[in-house]
Amino acid sequence: MKIAIYGATGMIGSRVLAEALRRGHAVTAVVRDPKRVEESSPTLTVTTGDILDARSVANSVAGVDAVISAWGPGHGGDVGDFERSSRALVDGLTAVGVKRLVIVGGAGSLEVAPGVQLVDTPEFPDAWEAPALAHREVLRSLPALAESLDWTYVSPSAFIQPGERTGKFRLGTDTLLTGSDGQSRVSAEDFAIALIDEVETPQYIKRRFTVGY
Repeated sequence: MKIAIYGATGMIGSRVLAEALRRGHAVTAVVRDPKRVEESSPTLTVTTGDILDARSVANSVAGVDAVISAWGPGHGGDVGDFERSSRALVDGLTAVGVKRLVIVGGAGSLEVAPGVQLVDTPEFPDAWEAPALAHREVLRSLPALAESLDWTYVSPSAFIQPGERTGKFRLGTDTLLTGSDGQSRVSAEDFAIALIDEVETPQYIKRRFTVGY
């Protein structure tokens, strides 16, 4: 497949990039700084692009089979850019006829009890609240915003960090996954496996899924 990845130099995006290349896909990494891309492969193309500009998106993704966004504004960035990036992605993909969009979101909108989302619990860290709420608004907007696209929104567990690529994980939909120890976690490497699995064999078109142990 031909896949374009935004955020390919980030903690999650770099693992998604590595997983896609590992499986032999032709990948275009659309980044702000090409020097930060550490992967090297005959099937990798690195290009600069602006995820907040629909015209730039269209130019970068024309001809691909799927677009993955693991992009974020970075620490101290404007969380409003999550919503602006989703709109630019939808408009850009629509302009060039690309149908498949996979967005890496947050865990804050996952339910921990009926009608209670993680971000609304007293224990949720204040520092994470603003991006979690912004991610939640993106998810809420997608059914109408991306009606013409085959979109999927992927939430990690509450804690995601570099770790082992085990290939052993669980999938869920709108409920936070926790292990037998009560912890909600997943390695970025296993999260990337689940995400590329979904790109290759779609199971969650026009809906959200989550990955955890």
